Amino acid sequence: MSQQALRVAVVGPTHPYKGGVASHTTTLAHELAAAGHDVRLVSWTHLYPSLLYPGEQSVPGGGPDVEPFPGTEHRLSWARPDTLVRAGRELQGADVIVVVHVIPPVVPLHLLLLRAAGAGRTSSTGHGPRSVVIAHNVLPHEPHPGDSRLMRAFFRRVDAVIVHSADQARLARELDAAHVVVTDLPAHLPGGAPVRRERHEGPARLLALGLVRGYKGIDVLMRAMTNVPEVSLTVAGEMWGDAGTTIRELAADPRLRDRVEIHPGYVPAERIAELLARHDVLALTYRSATASQNVLLAHRHGLPVLASRVGTFADQVRDGVDGLLVPPGDEDAIEAALRTLADPGAVERLRAGVREPDLSGPWARYVGTLEAVADHGAVAVPQPGEGVTTSPSSLGRRAARAVKDLGRASVRRRVPVLELTPRDFPDWVRPTDVLAADEQATRARDLARRLDLPGRPDPVAAWAALGALETLVAVHGDRRRSATVLDLSGPGSPFARWARTLGYAPVEVEHAGSRSSIDVVDLDTASLDVIVALHPGGADGSDLDEIVTQASWALRSRGVLSLTVAVGGDHADSVSPADLRAVLARSDNAGLALVGDLDGDITEQIRHAADATAADRESSDAYAVVRLTLRRR
Repeated sequence: MSQQALRVAVVGPTHPYKGGVASHTTTLAHELAAAGHDVRLVSWTHLYPSLLYPGEQSVPGGGPDVEPFPGTEHRLSWARPDTLVRAGRELQGADVIVVVHVIPPVVPLHLLLLRAAGAGRTSSTGHGPRSVVIAHNVLPHEPHPGDSRLMRAFFRRVDAVIVHSADQARLARELDAAHVVVTDLPAHLPGGAPVRRERHEGPARLLALGLVRGYKGIDVLMRAMTNVPEVSLTVAGEMWGDAGTTIRELAADPRLRDRVEIHPGYVPAERIAELLARHDVLALTYRSATASQNVLLAHRHGLPVLASRVGTFADQVRDGVDGLLVPPGDEDAIEAALRTLADPGAVERLRAGVREPDLSGPWARYVGTLEAVADHGAVAVPQPGEGVTTSPSSLGRRAARAVKDLGRASVRRRVPVLELTPRDFPDWVRPTDVLAADEQATRARDLARRLDLPGRPDPVAAWAALGALETLVAVHGDRRRSATVLDLSGPGSPFARWARTLGYAPVEVEHAGSRSSIDVVDLDTASLDVIVALHPGGADGSDLDEIVTQASWALRSRGVLSLTVAVGGDHADSVSPADLRAVLARSDNAGLALVGDLDGDITEQIRHAADATAADRESSDAYAVVRLTLRRR
């Protein structure tokens, strides 16, 4: 194991437990290990009593939903608190303990383990492992008395909480979580690859897949169906309590009797692909939700969705393009959506808009977020009272606080584990450049692997980050790694991760909302050595002006700004070549000199890059990516 690895203990459910949380926990352990970390997955033999989970807890007689993690330790028991104490003592040497939160009644056991490990804020010395909680649901969908009190006690005693939506972040802060990081839930999809679909000419076939509970809103969908005879529904999953009884009663309605099929019981992973292939639309008419991967599952198998505007669904579904969105619990709106689906050709039009989801990039960002929080905690996040909507002033305050923290003893710099010099970068890695062809990006990713830089970024991200890293090494490659670095690229930036490997402690600004407002207005004058903003396709001309303007006085003399921007094409968040030339002119007037050049006329370079991209991707709105490095005079 290389020295760059963190010793990570993941504590949470895994196979034979079923469901999305167990699949996510298992996949997280795989991804952390693939990123080069020393991972222990500590799981349960008895997670909670049947009184709290009326269904069957384990996968009934089938294989695992996702590949089990090698060496998983099944040793924790609800009925044996001593197992938590022993496990915690054995984890005292970990760098970080990641606790996967399931339900509030398990909180006392988690705290027992963390206390035994001397972890984070639960430690009397403060020198034990950092404690990070992954909260899929801060509170249950169907909360009970005392849940909030238990979660408040939990959050007060851990170092950081990771959630998957802005609403959950707000709730965690209301329950006294001091350090909350919002990051997208990455895919951990059961069921394998899609299977061949038979052509279907009849009514639209909807599928409601998974545990049947009240908050899923299947009953609202079925009531709306009584007035739309042109659609059918399959309900496949375990039936829980009153919700299951209601579904069975509705299915017996004469208006639905021949159009609703119920397949009660757990749906094993090996049946999912075939089941999706026999339906046209995945129904997600939830009354409430947090983060879910069901839209990704549907799109992976080529299905559009009918979903409520709750949780993350509205961000994952392009209404009218690859699915339909309705207000939660609105029977009339669902009926109207069903009539749309009953229209001949409507489903095929939506299916044509479905895109294959990115299954690797979100995991790279997720692991990067966890690394940043686990290693030094220098992720700048909204504080209580700031809310979760990004604004120039709040983002600036968070960046300023994090930069100030960098000088305090509570934030430690890592010992360099990888020594790179400018000679390690070939001549084609230039501080200012245009990405003209896919081959350049692939070559950059291959170079990152040869240099032993950790992670598996996509090629474009590797190309963008390599130029910024080369600039950092060339300009601030001192042995003390004392440069103050601010990364505005988002929590999964390969640059931030690579800089940590070289011994730097970059401050990463967490974007709780849109990336369109980037401002470091509250940073002290001449307080930074390096600012990095790598987000192709995520900044417009006003963003660039804002970054350049603030960098002109936030950077120390000889400090550098490295940024990338999409140029050309029909994308709303790209800039034109003329805009780019104007930004360069204003940069020069503001005291920022371009490092290197674009090898000739910018417009010609951009046109060549866009033409090459369009030829490769058959895209009419192709754009180029430009990397700019500017030095403060």
